[in-house]
Amino acid sequence: MKINDVSKLTGLPISTLRFYERKNLIPDTFVTRDANNYRVYSEEIVEFLEDIKALLSVDFSIEDLSLLVDQQLNLSYEVKKKMVEQKIKEIDDVQKQLKKSKKFLTAILEGKANFQTKC
Repeated sequence: MKINDVSKLTGLPISTLRFYERKNLIPDTFVTRDANNYRVYSEEIVEFLEDIKALLSVDFSIEDLSLLVDQQLNLSYEVKKKMVEQKIKEIDDVQKQLKKSKKFLTAILEGKANFQTKC
């Protein structure tokens, strides 16, 4: 499929897809060239890009994702595993803070919190 099709299916602008390519975020296995030298994307690119969007939503940087994806860098499994484990720890920390905040806000609504504003 052409880049326009990928853009429509993923909701990502064409400029973003090209940016991802420049950052080596899209592996060559998803892209070939046709007789006119246009990019042709495999169907699997859609699911891959949805995964990329999910990883970006939890604050992986483009640079970190490039490190995880780029086969030419030959990063060891252990290095990649540590990167993912660190992100899981960060998500756990955020979840704990959100749970604490939710508990406090619920206490405010129930009038149980020592807070200056009555709701």
